[in-house]
Amino acid sequence: MNDISAIGTDLRADTSLLRTSSYVGGQWIEARDGATFPVTDPATGQVVASVSKLTGADAIRAVDAAARAFPSWAARLPQDRSHLLRQWFNLITAHREELARIMVAEQGKPLSEARGEIDYAASFVEFYAEESKRPNVEGVTSHLADAEVEVWREPAGVAALITPWNFPAAMLTRKAAAALAAGCTIVAHPSAETPLSALALAELAARAGLPAGVFNVVTGDAPEIVGPWTEDPRVRVLSFTGSTEIGRLLYRQSATTVKRLVMELGGHAPVLVFADANLEIAVAEAIKAKFATSGQDCLGANRIFVERPVYDAFCRSFTAATQSLSIGPGLEDRDIGPLMNEKAVAKQEEQVADALSKGATLACGGKRHPLGPLFYEPTVLTDVPADAAILHEETFGPVAAIVPFDTEEEALTRANDTEYGLVAYVHTQDPRRIYRASRALQFGMVAVNRTKVTGAPIPFGGMKQSGLGREGSRLGMEEFTEIKYVCRNWA
Repeated sequence: MNDISAIGTDLRADTSLLRTSSYVGGQWIEARDGATFPVTDPATGQVVASVSKLTGADAIRAVDAAARAFPSWAARLPQDRSHLLRQWFNLITAHREELARIMVAEQGKPLSEARGEIDYAASFVEFYAEESKRPNVEGVTSHLADAEVEVWREPAGVAALITPWNFPAAMLTRKAAAALAAGCTIVAHPSAETPLSALALAELAARAGLPAGVFNVVTGDAPEIVGPWTEDPRVRVLSFTGSTEIGRLLYRQSATTVKRLVMELGGHAPVLVFADANLEIAVAEAIKAKFATSGQDCLGANRIFVERPVYDAFCRSFTAATQSLSIGPGLEDRDIGPLMNEKAVAKQEEQVADALSKGATLACGGKRHPLGPLFYEPTVLTDVPADAAILHEETFGPVAAIVPFDTEEEALTRANDTEYGLVAYVHTQDPRRIYRASRALQFGMVAVNRTKVTGAPIPFGGMKQSGLGREGSRLGMEEFTEIKYVCRNWA
């Protein structure tokens, strides 16, 4: 029995958004054998809902539906696709509060962050509703005297979307809106820990009038659902957000069908604070970069490098700001909520113990919080040695590692000393250093004197083993298209 009350009294207007069946071919379907899996509130451990656990056969059934729907969806006028996306956007914004509370119940993030994510998720649908009308045939000056040359962009086909638990709404809409705008049909698999947000968005997409088979969501175990999609030649694009380890696996599995891959993988973001930075701003922005979503963010600051002349002052201010963060369940709208699962908490404990054993200093935190087993205190480690695991592994939690540096060259070298390359943060008031650092940092995105850089119009993505391709912007839609070159003369 689904505990709608766990989502909070303000769910009010529309409890039918709490869906527990998969959405395939315009129908809500359950597992043939009645199998389900629980979705729990990480703040309390209570079961919020029991969701249908589908199989590989159902995953293929979803591709069947998407493949049938593809020709007519691809052939629709871009203005028609734009109108339907706009309808979806309107419904998402109208149901902002219900969607946010569903997210808090399954993911645990503070309510204000959940509301912010719904706004962020909606922004992609709005952006691609407009962008869907813009791809044009490109005329090319012919290299042949008797020929005319054009370049077309056509929808690639069925797109498989695999989304993570930390941003269960925004990561779906960022992929789905781009794919749908391009003329692709989709099969989506949300994380088994947070499927309710995706199912609620599918309900709203159905109400918006998206045709049967265009938008499909399949719940269950990831290997059983996603495996058949990697092998199916009808799935032409696979878009994944998650760990680099799983990204490598999907890369290998997709090789036999030579799919187009869009991957947003792990991050290991450095923060570089130079002595000439505005220290107050640097501390405030570093707190945001570290503790948003309780640190469970691929953009989260993992390594904070501070130039030695301001190192002690930065550590004092950063520690004081960390100690002032409030902790509690998401519906209480504190600064820090629970982590997603026991594995996430254990990783914090392991990295803290490792750093301390190698000589780091514990400035604050460092243990689980009495509120519950998945709450971990916001933690600051200073003077973290170079061989500490936290400086080489993604943390994905509320533990900050601070390290001093002496020269710009040292800071840039250490920042780049990672297989990851998603985002880097730089704090300095020297315009020449801003340029040098922005050029030298081997990251797909660089934020200077600020933290928030993401949004629908920008190309989100990383270098090295932080991913392939870009999401957002016009480039995000182009990932779901194929280029066709036409050379013709008139008979």
